[in-house]
Amino acid sequence: MKKIGILFGKERSFPEAFVQRINSKQIDGVSAEPVRIDKALQGQPSGYSVIIDRISQDVPFYRTWLKNAALTGTAVINNPFWWSADDKYFNNCLMTQIGVPIPKTAILPSHDRPDDTSDDSFSNLAYPLDWDGIFGEVGFPAYMKPFAGGGWKHVYKLHNKEEFFEKHRETGQLVMLLQEEIVFEEYYRCYCIGGKYVRIMPYEPRNPHHLRYVADFAPTAEKLQEMTDIVLKINRYLGYDFNTVELALRNGVPYAIDFCNPAPDADIKSVGPENFEWVVETAANYAIEKALANNGGDQLTWGEYVKRSAGRMPF
Repeated sequence: MKKIGILFGKERSFPEAFVQRINSKQIDGVSAEPVRIDKALQGQPSGYSVIIDRISQDVPFYRTWLKNAALTGTAVINNPFWWSADDKYFNNCLMTQIGVPIPKTAILPSHDRPDDTSDDSFSNLAYPLDWDGIFGEVGFPAYMKPFAGGGWKHVYKLHNKEEFFEKHRETGQLVMLLQEEIVFEEYYRCYCIGGKYVRIMPYEPRNPHHLRYVADFAPTAEKLQEMTDIVLKINRYLGYDFNTVELALRNGVPYAIDFCNPAPDADIKSVGPENFEWVVETAANYAIEKALANNGGDQLTWGEYVKRSAGRMPF
């Protein structure tokens, strides 16, 4: 029996529907269940052919347990090694090399020193930074947000440098991004599953959270194809099996705003019934596909960036 597991936290609607959907298909030799861990011993297989990871970004124990699972033959979605290495700033840096439009972005050292450091720990960092140069490149209004954070926590809209310095003091030890505001005409949140299945969802980030998927943007067939191609390209280079990409259209040009979302929102109350149905069905089919193809060995997905770097091939 090839078991498919889902590892999750407080969410309920997607994990439960995912398990039920796979089991309802009655695929011979395939079953699904919530992951259960009763011990973690080095080098021992997890017992799962496939695991969908929805929570290890918040639970370090799960992340390292998943690395052992991957080592012993589990197809972990998403690759826990790459997810550990990736961040939103690197995502943006990579896009500058592969031709995807993105907002102008700078990374900022934390306002407060990290624990167990002193002024001497920052001998290589200029003080003060070239703030005028940073502000001149990014411009105002701008958004400040954590370089590795998820959701909308610690996100600030800033209108001038005085407001920046005031809010930056509030961020403590967080490493932040300062990012150009893209004043958009249309906005889309795009699911990508398996590096090949894409769902373009109109999205209005200025609405209250529960109404963000209530948007009446209507892209042309050509624009849908353009956005689909961008989403596929981003995920091909990053190597995510399960991710969302947010695209803001300014003067018709899709700018990639946020595309490091390896455990994206899939709750029926926020994404809505139609999007929820697509995510559940597509994720279930992809997990079954991965389980049936798993005959041992390395089952992880690696992105073009890693593969080309390992092979020392140019972009």
